[in-house]
Amino acid sequence: MKKVIAILLLLFISSCAEKLLDKPDNLIPKDKMVDILNDLAILNAAKSTNAAILRNHDIEPMQYIFTKFEIDSLQFVESDRYYASIPEEHEKIYIAVEAKLAKEEERLSNAKKERDSLNRVKKEAERIQKQIFKDSLSKSGNKNIR
Repeated sequence: MKKVIAILLLLFISSCAEKLLDKPDNLIPKDKMVDILNDLAILNAAKSTNAAILRNHDIEPMQYIFTKFEIDSLQFVESDRYYASIPEEHEKIYIAVEAKLAKEEERLSNAKKERDSLNRVKKEAERIQKQIFKDSLSKSGNKNIR
């Protein structure tokens, strides 16, 4: 059984090494494709999380991508199909997208931690200031303060 799986895997890998499609004339460069797919992933996540925000701002994800990157739908589809026909390149593109998304997630997480930390410090400072005010009133003879 292991030999059959190994042979099938070998056949699959060797068939993937062949170029199935010719390179399109208007091929989107890999680095730009990574940026496009990264933005598309973020927009699709926003759309699935809260579609009303995109709708309220009249943002249609694909049209936004096409405008931002100055491409058209045909160029995007042909480029994506071409890269998909070369599995190693396609995988590299998606690994780069994943890395970019992970880096952005880490940046946002760190910003949230910093904001939360600043909020805790601010609340603690307010609590201390209230306590100082309360203590100063009680020292001045006003015993009705709690």
